[in-house]
Amino acid sequence: MKLHRFMNLNGKVALLFMLFGIFSCQSFLDVAPKDQISDTTVWTDTGTADLFLNNVYSGIPGPFNFFDPWENYTDNAMNGVNGLDSRVLYSPSVYTPSNAPNWWGQYANIRRANLFIEKVTASTLPDTWKKPKIAEARYLRAYYYQLLWTAHGGVPIITNALNQNKEGDAIFRARNTDEETYKFIVDECAAIVEDLPLKAEAGRVSKASALTLKGFCELFWASPLKNTTNDKARWAVAAATNKQVIDLGSHSLFSNYETQFYEDNNNNIEVIFAKQYLGGTALGSGKEGLWGPWMVGGVQKAYGGVDPTQELVDEYAMANGLPISDPASGYDPQNPYLNREKRFYQSIVYDGSTWTGAEMVMKQGVGSRNATDLSNTNEATNTGYYLRKTLNPKYAINGNNQLNSGSFIIYRYAEVLLSYAEAQNEAAGPDASVYTAINQIRTRSELPALKAGLTQAQMRVVIQRERRVELAFEERRWFDLMRLKLAEKNLNGTLHAMKIEVVGGKTVYTVIPAPEGGKKFFPEKNYLLPIPQAAINQNSKLVQNPNY
Repeated sequence: MKLHRFMNLNGKVALLFMLFGIFSCQSFLDVAPKDQISDTTVWTDTGTADLFLNNVYSGIPGPFNFFDPWENYTDNAMNGVNGLDSRVLYSPSVYTPSNAPNWWGQYANIRRANLFIEKVTASTLPDTWKKPKIAEARYLRAYYYQLLWTAHGGVPIITNALNQNKEGDAIFRARNTDEETYKFIVDECAAIVEDLPLKAEAGRVSKASALTLKGFCELFWASPLKNTTNDKARWAVAAATNKQVIDLGSHSLFSNYETQFYEDNNNNIEVIFAKQYLGGTALGSGKEGLWGPWMVGGVQKAYGGVDPTQELVDEYAMANGLPISDPASGYDPQNPYLNREKRFYQSIVYDGSTWTGAEMVMKQGVGSRNATDLSNTNEATNTGYYLRKTLNPKYAINGNNQLNSGSFIIYRYAEVLLSYAEAQNEAAGPDASVYTAINQIRTRSELPALKAGLTQAQMRVVIQRERRVELAFEERRWFDLMRLKLAEKNLNGTLHAMKIEVVGGKTVYTVIPAPEGGKKFFPEKNYLLPIPQAAINQNSKLVQNPNY
């Protein structure tokens, strides 16, 4: 994805870091940097070298200043705004190597990490400072490679700071294999764990960060997309690494599912790795004004950029813990929002709920501007729902207002529990540790514990539902659709919406196809994004992904 963001730490120090980071992007982070100028001031002092490392952090992708977050590329949400890539390119699968979303820009971030590692290694800075800082840079490099690998497959692994002026065409490398790229990432994470702190500064890398990235990649490698023979040993490896994070004891579930995403709770006990924002500056988040409900109390408060789908809404259980498909759940399709699980009310704005103190009305024929937009003519919801989760109502001001300092949480402890449960269930079946992991998450949301005696297949269904609901709107669903090979089913067909009418004085709920909700996915090629054509034009050694 072609995204541009900055990482910042809290307070005045954060702003100083960022200003240096912006300057350094322009002055010595080009392909041919003026190293002879920067060396005299950067690599002889721990303070200035750390500012350069902050610039390596600055490339961490985060979606909070964009109309079209990655969640809209999945079956969890649609964009309420016409003409954006998720709807016109990705959903109908008409993208090409020339216009597809891609992560190839991470090579600029990788180069920054390589430069930092090379210069600090060769410097006379204290070894006690160098070791953990190099480990941070190696983590960031591995994280950027993870984005490339999960999207594009095997990519060129570059571990030195290339300089075309000095090296010429030798800087162009062929793609490493899928397995080589995976192994590079997990080996890097394993190598740096002992050099990282158990408790890191806000926004910085810790032991848990490295193990969680490693465990996520191992889970991806064990999943059906990569593990075509269902090798149980791969699942066992993923389970063991996620168990290591649990056993560190450095993280646990935050008490409040909803407010853990608010700026007042930045870097709480559940957060393992997050991108920081600085509200009130150019580095602030504007998600509330971009993704939130469109019209509130007659005033436009946002662009409605994230409309949850009926498919996702149907995944939220009832308060008694049963899925709505269970006849014993008590679900009433003509009173669909009654007695649902707590996460539903913390995540979704639905007809009759409130946002910033105003009732939200999605009914047809009652004069509401938020009535489900059946023809996709404006920014009213196309699905009958708006987003609530992660949005702080006090920043519900239209547009990219950049007022919020709430972090974009990349990895949190709940995902570790879910990943452990999934991997352990696949490796050994639903043993007691699987139940324990899932029940911790359910308990926080006031759901009853899972019933005993589930089969492996039944537990698999439970885990996938818990993962989808728990991590909704956190930019995790796309990875799961790909690795589990669910995309060929879930991204083929039509997403759905809720039409609400008043007939004879009675409210009638009807699930309908969402306007322009059609999706196409070609499994023979779409499980990988194409290599950008511009990169291939520049580097003839690159081979395009199949069928593009």
